[in-house]
Amino acid sequence: MNSPIESLLTRTLEGERLNAAAGLRLLASHDLAALGRAADAVARKKHPQPIRTYNIDRNINYTNICVSGCRFCAFHRKPGDPAGYVLGRDELYRKIEETLALGGDQILLQGGMHPELAIEWYEQLVGDIRRRFPSINVHGFSPTEIHHIARVSDLPVARVLERLRAAGLGSLPGGGAEILAQRVRNLLSPAKVSADQWLEVCRCWHRLGGRGSATMMFGHVETLAERIEHLERLRRLQDETGGFTAFICWTFQPGNTPLAGRPKAGSWEYLKMLAVARLYLDNFPNLQASWVTQGLTIGQMALRFGANDMGSLMIEENVVAAAGTRFHASEDQIRRAIASAGYQPRRRDVFYNLAPEDC
Repeated sequence: MNSPIESLLTRTLEGERLNAAAGLRLLASHDLAALGRAADAVARKKHPQPIRTYNIDRNINYTNICVSGCRFCAFHRKPGDPAGYVLGRDELYRKIEETLALGGDQILLQGGMHPELAIEWYEQLVGDIRRRFPSINVHGFSPTEIHHIARVSDLPVARVLERLRAAGLGSLPGGGAEILAQRVRNLLSPAKVSADQWLEVCRCWHRLGGRGSATMMFGHVETLAERIEHLERLRRLQDETGGFTAFICWTFQPGNTPLAGRPKAGSWEYLKMLAVARLYLDNFPNLQASWVTQGLTIGQMALRFGANDMGSLMIEENVVAAAGTRFHASEDQIRRAIASAGYQPRRRDVFYNLAPEDC
């Protein structure tokens, strides 16, 4: 017997664009195998070469002091907390040197919404890094942070982005999106950037010629329809600007958070969401596997559910780890996982250019 969603998937594979109702129908389906086959077919069409990629970078959290108070976060500390910190330059430089020694060419620089750090501090930070390590790409400051910096500095978002770009900011990570539905944000992070504001920061960055990623953290208080709303809003902005390089989704990790009593979404839900994202986000070239939250085995399976990239080696990761989820992998393990899935592993940079030694 054919799957109830088979005809819809067939039309999608033939080029018919999914609308919100159709996307919701796929997301409500329990036919994981059919979704996986379709998502894999789309990924193979977009990336017909027998390769799958990964990169080497380090997630450096320059501060954990944050006034947002998000209910899903176990990492932040309130101002005045003795466990709060702002990373000193010596430690920052040591972390970058270690990254370079391991073959990395990028740092993911993110932190909390610090109430006292204005644009001049961030300009100095980025400038110091670029002067000392000219080969490193600074993939830094989520749209949430950018909006907060603009507010603290009493500047327009576009001006903040212009100044950071001039200081050496290379690309914009997609953190802080969570779910781009305002009902969800009002419940989880009412003091944080709105869905519209998050998208506007990305729009401003793209208009400056900048590139960056988009993310989704799901499995908390959102509905399936709100997940589709999230994908729809990303797809519309990508139609407008073409500035997103990749989409990354992962499941909410409830440990040590105010939502710790909620059940944790599992690998089934993760793979289904990933597959639907590949089908819905038809204008996104790259989808990353989230082995950091799912483990390397499910990360490997993700390469058959729409992902064409294993994401980062992630030399350092603190936010997910603070919620009690700790998966680690060496470069060799990531390469072997890709090879075992039937692909040739290739290292790339943040813009998905293959590393010189792999060309």
